[in-house]
Amino acid sequence: QLQASGGGLVQAGGSLRLTCTASRRTFNQQRMGWFRQAPGKEREFVAAISRNGYNSHYADSVKGRFTISKSNAQNTVALTMDNLKSEDTAVYYCASMYARRMEVVTTTAQEYQNWGQGTLVTVSS
Repeated sequence: QLQASGGGLVQAGGSLRLTCTASRRTFNQQRMGWFRQAPGKEREFVAAISRNGYNSHYADSVKGRFTISKSNAQNTVALTMDNLKSEDTAVYYCASMYARRMEVVTTTAQEYQNWGQGTLVTVSS
């Protein structure tokens, strides 16, 4: 199971750090991703990281502002969000999938097998 936390209300230009904690013993075999869904919009990709934590990929809309990181020792994946904008307001979901390859990143939601419950981020302008 995945448990996301860290959401909240923040002013534009501010920062938040989301954390996703996994209960799986095999977390070090998991490829991780963050997705978000804004009101009235479809779910979209935000960031993803490889099984070994060395490779990552970001949506163009968050590149340079968001950072994804993975700790296999703590079974967590974090999303540090800086310079937040009102358009970042959404429910953020973490997701995981079993990965045979250590270095590959997956950005497609349909390929992820496990999803957390979501945490709401609201950015006020």
